[in-house]
Amino acid sequence: MKLSTTGVVETNVRSEFESTGINQTIHRLYLDVVCNVSILTPYDTIDESITNQIVLIENVIVGLIPSTYYNLEGMDQGNLMDIVE
Repeated sequence: MKLSTTGVVETNVRSEFESTGINQTIHRLYLDVVCNVSILTPYDTIDESITNQIVLIENVIVGLIPSTYYNLEGMDQGNLMDIVE
């Protein structure tokens, strides 16, 4: 029994930035691959979609260290004015 395959490959380049601290950012460049394949057999045709994500580049961008840093998470507008004054 002989099997045969045929398919189409679609690619997309995607960029992502992720904060990793007060002065660092990670930049990643991905290649998203989607492969739609048809497997032909003497009795049936099977269609499958295969997806994969490949990291092409990963770079850490380092910025300047700030002279002051405030973590204001969870604070409301009224409390923020007390900190500034």
